[in-house]
Amino acid sequence: MNLQVQKNTLYVGGLAEEVNETLLHSAFIPFGDIKDVKTPLDQATQKHRSFGFVTFLEKEDASAAMDNMDGAELFGRVLTVNYALPERIKGGEQGWAAQPIWADADTWFERQQQEEEMQRLQKEQEAAMQVAEELHRKKLADQLEGEKEEETEAKNDPMAMAEAEATKQSS
Repeated sequence: MNLQVQKNTLYVGGLAEEVNETLLHSAFIPFGDIKDVKTPLDQATQKHRSFGFVTFLEKEDASAAMDNMDGAELFGRVLTVNYALPERIKGGEQGWAAQPIWADADTWFERQQQEEEMQRLQKEQEAAMQVAEELHRKKLADQLEGEKEEETEAKNDPMAMAEAEATKQSS
């Protein structure tokens, strides 16, 4: 599969939370005229996902910006600057393929691992609850069985009957 790289659009990764599109524009404008700046937002938090795209009018300006800004620091974070891959290339509905090509792979992978860990812990907890419930039921059943045996023994044991009688009389 031959992906066509967009030579005038740069992917800028590793953005600090404070960086917005205006700041990103300001950081890259020294290299040439900028056509567009985007920082895709996380739907849940409405904050950018620590990356953005800067599109220059000229390919040469994009190249100069990439050479100078890749590995540079912005708000204490080291930037990763590469040519962007086209956004329209996406896979199916499940897993990694459903993520846009420029999605932060580490973050996505981390989220997947956290989700799997949560599911594993939930299953463990459910299993532990079932075991505890079964033990509790067994204990209750044993107690009921024990009480029945005591009653039966008391009825058949003349000494127990005499003892019960004596207890009643002394009270």
